[in-house]
Amino acid sequence: MTVYDAKALKKFVEDVLVKQNVKKENAEVVADSLIRADLEGITSHGISRLPIYSKRLKEGRINPTPSIKIQKKGLSILTVDGDNGLGQIASYYGIKEGIKTARETGVAAIAIRKSNHFGCASYYCKAACDENLAAIVMTNSPPWGGKKAFFGTNPIAFGFPVKNGPDVIIDMSASVVARGKIIEAAKEGKAIPKGWAIDQRGNDTEDPAEALNGAVLPSGGVKGYGWALAVEILTGLLTGAAYGPHVENIYDDNGQIANVGHFFILIDIEKFMPVDQFTSLLQKMLLEMKAVPKKEEVHTILYPGERREQSYIHKLHCGIHLSQEVEKDLVQLANQLHLEFPTTGDHYV
Repeated sequence: MTVYDAKALKKFVEDVLVKQNVKKENAEVVADSLIRADLEGITSHGISRLPIYSKRLKEGRINPTPSIKIQKKGLSILTVDGDNGLGQIASYYGIKEGIKTARETGVAAIAIRKSNHFGCASYYCKAACDENLAAIVMTNSPPWGGKKAFFGTNPIAFGFPVKNGPDVIIDMSASVVARGKIIEAAKEGKAIPKGWAIDQRGNDTEDPAEALNGAVLPSGGVKGYGWALAVEILTGLLTGAAYGPHVENIYDDNGQIANVGHFFILIDIEKFMPVDQFTSLLQKMLLEMKAVPKKEEVHTILYPGERREQSYIHKLHCGIHLSQEVEKDLVQLANQLHLEFPTTGDHYV
């Protein structure tokens, strides 16, 4: 793998999007989302997604200049029409307005429709935590390929601000694994673990290509199925977006407009108790949790969010590794758009 400077990669993402008529301020949001995912070690939702975003922008399947429409209904409800723009853009403006609403009323519910893939759900949890808000973030996704697949990975994420340490960020898909991991394995020609997915015939498969034409398995069996259903109802039905098999797959060359749905809940902690009191209580609980007796092979107990932050700090200073496959796709994209792809830094190995 080759190592690249995070700032250089972020600038490249911005340049690619601006070249395809995305407004600079919107391109910066998308770039920040993708590169933060890579910095946090979530490479399946990082810069590797840029080529497919770019392809759909070029084809007109994603609107580069969406007119985001936000309506406030009642005191605490916001509905967002993403106008088929990039998912990060619709989500960013929804969250931005939702923070104001949560400050006024204590809670804001944000329903987004006519959107696209929005990257990592944790990105929006972090945005809320930076404002001392708690967050619940959900999205639906296409049930790619298989004869029996109905729901996508349908992730749900929770964010809670921590005063002296990484925020608690819990980001989980309703499937055994995120679809992006299978896409990565397919690109790199690697097998996937047994139990991740089934092929079109309903048989277990370790072939990522077969898995992409089949169905990913739900996490925890029937529990994951119920989780996926609940997320689908909130993100696909309540938002007015597409649901289940009607959500178009961004990787399907024969697909149409995706109409992905997102659903956010923002909670102003200050309306329940002073933020300092909450963060002190949370810190106390986390310390007690980490003090639980450990197994011999366990060096330390980490809470959700710590590993992400450790990766972020390390890669921010030491660079982001790109596989040969991802690097090849990005160089090809740069050539198509007559842009320069970043070179590696001298201080990277």
